Amino acid sequence: MPAEGTRRREEIPMSTFDKMRKQKLLSFTLMLLTLSAGIVIGSFINTYGVKAARDNPQAPGATPLVIPNPVELSNTFSQIAKQVEPSVVNISTTYNPKPATSSRNLRRRQANPDQGDQGGGDNGGMEDFFNRFFGGNPFGNSPDMPQMDRRGSALGSGVVVDRAGYILTNNHVVDKADRIQVKFMGDETQYDAKVVGVDVPTDLAVIRVMGKHDLSPAKIGNSDAVQVGDWAMAIGSPFGFQATVTAGIISAKERDVPGETTEFQHYLQTDAAINPGNSGGPLLNIRGEVIGINTAIASRSGGYQGIGFAMPINTAAEVYNSIIKTGKMTRGSIGISFTPSDSPQATALLKSFGANQGVFVQTVAPGGPSDKAGIKSGDVIVALNGKPVTDGNQLVGTVTATPVGSTVDVGVLRDGKHENFKVVVGDLAQIFPDQFGNPSDQNQSPEAATAATFGMEITPLTQRQRETMDLKEQGGIQVTSVEPDSFADDLGLQAGDIIMSLNRQPVNSTDDLQKLKANLKPGDAVAMRILRREHRNSGDWISSYVAGTVPSR
Repeated sequence: MPAEGTRRREEIPMSTFDKMRKQKLLSFTLMLLTLSAGIVIGSFINTYGVKAARDNPQAPGATPLVIPNPVELSNTFSQIAKQVEPSVVNISTTYNPKPATSSRNLRRRQANPDQGDQGGGDNGGMEDFFNRFFGGNPFGNSPDMPQMDRRGSALGSGVVVDRAGYILTNNHVVDKADRIQVKFMGDETQYDAKVVGVDVPTDLAVIRVMGKHDLSPAKIGNSDAVQVGDWAMAIGSPFGFQATVTAGIISAKERDVPGETTEFQHYLQTDAAINPGNSGGPLLNIRGEVIGINTAIASRSGGYQGIGFAMPINTAAEVYNSIIKTGKMTRGSIGISFTPSDSPQATALLKSFGANQGVFVQTVAPGGPSDKAGIKSGDVIVALNGKPVTDGNQLVGTVTATPVGSTVDVGVLRDGKHENFKVVVGDLAQIFPDQFGNPSDQNQSPEAATAATFGMEITPLTQRQRETMDLKEQGGIQVTSVEPDSFADDLGLQAGDIIMSLNRQPVNSTDDLQKLKANLKPGDAVAMRILRREHRNSGDWISSYVAGTVPSR
């Protein structure tokens, strides 16, 4: 027993010694680790600090920037761009020198039948900064420049809408062009294109590219579904930089701007950057569908200032479908001009004539549908086919959609009494050719005129021209130029002559003359009745005949 107790007392101090030894060992280990870490950190700082100072002597201590691996963040816009860019084309046009002629656009600015008494002086300066995209103005001068005495060129955009090569663009991009060439993204080839048809009131044109296959048409959207605030993208060739993509939102709908044909131009407004050269390119929604054709900008500098205008695709599609079917856009007209219903003048006129609403008739086109039906200047149109007429846009929308030749019942207020008139709807372009006529009808190239009209250029006569020339007799077309040594020259025709008949058949339009000429063959006799002034530019109109035999050449 004593020996056993002695052993326990001896074991206690040994256990305490072991603990002390372990604590010392742990402390030593921690000190060693701390020292090692300090050595490693010091070596790192010394090595890389010196290297950084050596690699960046101009900025000691600066750390180089590191580019992270590419990661797609938001790819919606990029996907739309990849999808639609193959459908967007660059259009270049060439204008050959032409003899000085009166400007059709200038005449259109002077003759404004659907604006009534609202003249250019009330535009608040808009005319100074509302610019078309230079497409119809290759030299950068006034868009009403009446002559081209040197070769020029212009750029615009377009969008493929059919695999067969049909492209939608603006009329002012291709207007009066002698040659049209189209270039696709990724293809440096310039493909020739031709005009299929144009529509002046909406400034739209359809062209067809030749020699290019496997085209990718853009998807067509519905512009009626567009809401203010929706995302919008524009693709085109601003200043010739092909396939430029910009983005913004729809800023406004149904936007009317000062111009000669505002009743057909109710634009989508966008702040997507649009510049000269974007004309004719597509405005897209977030699904990559075409919702508009970029047409114009409002700018004091001539470049982008946050306000761009696109013709809604629903309107463009209607024009396109008509052009590919008939070669033109046909609209009905009853042959009147009126004061815009939202103007103070219209309100005052309606009240003074005893009407609360309606359309005040300013003028009636001589010989037009309303004139023939008995409607007069000063009448107030209050109903159409039994339905009330509240404003001019409503009247225009209904009448233009009515087939030419149809009869409409027009209710008017005259001298406080209601009267009804049966009016046969006419062709808007024929009733008001200066403003709504197809420019190709009056601006044929010399080659086309020679082939169709015996080597002379001809033009239809408007009522205004007849009044200016004091021409009393109705019908006829005017000779504007005669080619030397042509059949027309052999006949003795002169510029300024009025052709009234060919082989005793009346000639009232250029089409009449072309149809009569198409039935002639070499050796046939030709007799034309013409009117010619007694003196070159003045005097009475004298009726006479010129005659000859169709040559074999």
